[in-house]
Amino acid sequence: MSLEHAILGFLNAHPYSGYNLKKIFDASVRHFWPADQSQIYRTLTRMNEKGWVEIEVVRQESRPDRKEYSITPMGRDELRRWLLSPLPPEDNRSADMIQVFFAGQFSNNEVLAMFERVAAQMRTGLERYAQIPREIEAYDEYTTSPREFFFGMLTLDIGIHSLKSNLAFVENLIERIRHGEIPEN
Repeated sequence: MSLEHAILGFLNAHPYSGYNLKKIFDASVRHFWPADQSQIYRTLTRMNEKGWVEIEVVRQESRPDRKEYSITPMGRDELRRWLLSPLPPEDNRSADMIQVFFAGQFSNNEVLAMFERVAAQMRTGLERYAQIPREIEAYDEYTTSPREFFFGMLTLDIGIHSLKSNLAFVENLIERIRHGEIPEN
């Protein structure tokens, strides 16, 4: 996914400053698409050059002027095109799988420790996911659409389901190693 398209999605609902876009990212999609402030500002500059967003300088009395970004008709067309297009297949590289592929070079105890570490990381991920509904409640201030909120929460459900499924697989493998079902060197 492109950061540009995520930003277009947010701007499609309402004009925002770069600062507010960062707050929205943190309150809604951070669990699967984090973005830092400098990335957001660089991307907004590129999007403005492409004609996808326009900038309005908002004068402020007691603070520096604020730039507010809004989506243009060309930006809406691009967002729609992207949302309705199939995504290209993702690069099929995984450092985790390289470790698994070559794990046969180690003892079952070493491999067991490796997979127990992986399972612990997955459990930590599930604990983080459990905190997200409270964080996403802050997203309510950015959307009044129950439909949009539903699909936002659906991303969390997908992440939890995927992580639980992967954890069950790894836990099953751990048990197979413990019960001697994996051949030793």
